[in-house]
Amino acid sequence: MPSVVLNRIERGRYLDSVALMRLSRRLAALPGIEGAALMIGSPSNKELLRDAGLLAVDGEAAGPNDIVIAVRAADERSGRAAMGSAFEAPSERHDTGRFPRARTFAGALEQLSGANLALISVPGDFAVFEARRALGAGLHALVFSSGVPLQAERALKLLAKEKGLLLMGPDCGTALIAGTPVAFANVVPRGDIGIVSASGTGLQEVSCLVARMGEGVSHGIGVGGRDLDEQVGALGTLAAIDALERDPGTKTVVLVSKPPAPRVAEQVLARLSRCAKRSVVCFLGLDKPGLARTLREAAEMATGRKVPDESPEKRRSQGRVEALYCGGTLCSEAALIFRRLGLSGHRFTDLGDDRYTRGRPHPMIEPELRNEHIARALADPDVGVLLVDLVLGYGSHPDPAGVLLKHPIAKPVVASVTGTDADPQVRSHQVARLREAGVLVAPSNAHAAEWAAALVA
Repeated sequence: MPSVVLNRIERGRYLDSVALMRLSRRLAALPGIEGAALMIGSPSNKELLRDAGLLAVDGEAAGPNDIVIAVRAADERSGRAAMGSAFEAPSERHDTGRFPRARTFAGALEQLSGANLALISVPGDFAVFEARRALGAGLHALVFSSGVPLQAERALKLLAKEKGLLLMGPDCGTALIAGTPVAFANVVPRGDIGIVSASGTGLQEVSCLVARMGEGVSHGIGVGGRDLDEQVGALGTLAAIDALERDPGTKTVVLVSKPPAPRVAEQVLARLSRCAKRSVVCFLGLDKPGLARTLREAAEMATGRKVPDESPEKRRSQGRVEALYCGGTLCSEAALIFRRLGLSGHRFTDLGDDRYTRGRPHPMIEPELRNEHIARALADPDVGVLLVDLVLGYGSHPDPAGVLLKHPIAKPVVASVTGTDADPQVRSHQVARLREAGVLVAPSNAHAAEWAAALVA
């Protein structure tokens, strides 16, 4: 009997993307359901549903102010039952009574008249309008949304520059503003180290290493992963450097990014050479005298301390390394370390990449996604070592170690745990669980890559 695809439109309803992804995952797990997604009815989202074989004629009529509930089911009865229960999931029920709530931007400004920062997390089709509105109201803006065209990103950052404001993002997942974690961020103490980062997990790794070495962060400013592209020209990065230079609480400025466009790199380095504050630069993949080559080195150079190696006895293993990462920059850093060591034939997968997360939660939110790949790696006789990351903090899964350990550890596993003991997941508890199960837990992501390389070199 062929599958049936059913859609229902919820008119004038909005939920953020994280809530929609969690609801989608719950529906997909119901009996008789082969696939499911809940999405805002924007043209780009309907295209995603079409590509996934989940868009029916009914769903085509959805608009950008609607939610499409889409299921592919073994039979119509199962599909309609699933759609009927779409909003019964616990994930939609939050204790928001202690927070002010508003239905409009103007209403929010009325309730929080002293606010100076807007967090924008709407579908990319609408993010530009909302960011312009925030900047027009004199607010700094953190744009969590992705899918904003490069030209629009540049225009927004030029507008922010004109108004003397910061535009963080688009696709900015992490910030630490005056000690307050924003989006995916960790609980770290205040200090005098300011971080500018074009990478969310890069900012998390450096800030957590700084904290674990006894220092603190004044501000962690995310600028979005494309800020140092030729078209954007590091407008966000340069504005963030200016802001930290003016900040009396910042003594050291740390810059973290994947390699920028060559002209942009020179421009940023020239600006830092004129900065009144001490600076540390880590352009991952760009080996240049005076620059940190890893996130660990950036934290060490910023603090003047060394991350203790804590290296246990390790037995050599036959086969290749299968690296399965939730953090894209952490994955890139590990691959770079292998390349520098002259090691080839190993596989590095960023499971947060769009091709793995369409219609599904990011693996930092729901690391169960990685377990499918772990099962295949454990069954592959060519795989000798698994290399993984766990990223803690606000927004991340409450127990990533517990999810990872659903599989018996039948091969050597090396892990890094980005986080602090002040995080909701408590780093030391997560580390203890992993070590009890036989996982080799390294003190940093760079150490984890080095340990895995040593096992198979």
